[in-house]
Amino acid sequence: MRRFGEYIEELKSLDQHNISSWPLWAYGVAMSAVALVVMIITGWYFVLPKRAEVTQAVAQETELRDRYAERAARVANLGAYRTQLAEMRRDFAALLDQLPSQTEVPSLLRDISEARSANGLNEQLFKPAPEIKRDFYAELPNQLVVTGGFHAFGQFVSDVAALSRIVTLDDVTIEPVAPSPSESTEEPTPLRMSLTATTYRYLEPGERVAASPDKPAS
Repeated sequence: MRRFGEYIEELKSLDQHNISSWPLWAYGVAMSAVALVVMIITGWYFVLPKRAEVTQAVAQETELRDRYAERAARVANLGAYRTQLAEMRRDFAALLDQLPSQTEVPSLLRDISEARSANGLNEQLFKPAPEIKRDFYAELPNQLVVTGGFHAFGQFVSDVAALSRIVTLDDVTIEPVAPSPSESTEEPTPLRMSLTATTYRYLEPGERVAASPDKPAS
């Protein structure tokens, strides 16, 4: 078996201008070296610049897969979403039916007054305030002061809540009323209840304004 030094000496004696005269092993070593250099140059100038593009493509693929999975889940639940939307529309329509029109507001105020009278409450003040326009409805607050017994107050509030139209009672305060000298001290001390009864009405398209929602109507 030839020594490594002999191969080196033979390489030094090779004629670079007559490659065909080289031994087979030297020719193989030269081809391997050329192939290695070509691979290094190819990788340096062609493969490495593409790594950033490959990384970006992989990230884009992951994003597209996540987006596809999200949309697939939406499509799978589309029937449930449509059913829920139909229920919301029915609920919204039912709420709109509870908003009286402009011509129905006076009758609603009469219903509140009748509920007060039916429960034996004495009216000291009933003062409508300017209406406040919102997006598609208007608030009509009314300041109300009545006197009577505590249980009558509770029944009055219950009767107002049972009305077919929406009425909210806010700023409720209850305080005793000092009896006059002519009244017997043996009778129960009357109470005074002050509150704001707010009714609502649906705004026709021509009534809707783009003003601030908290600005009262002029």
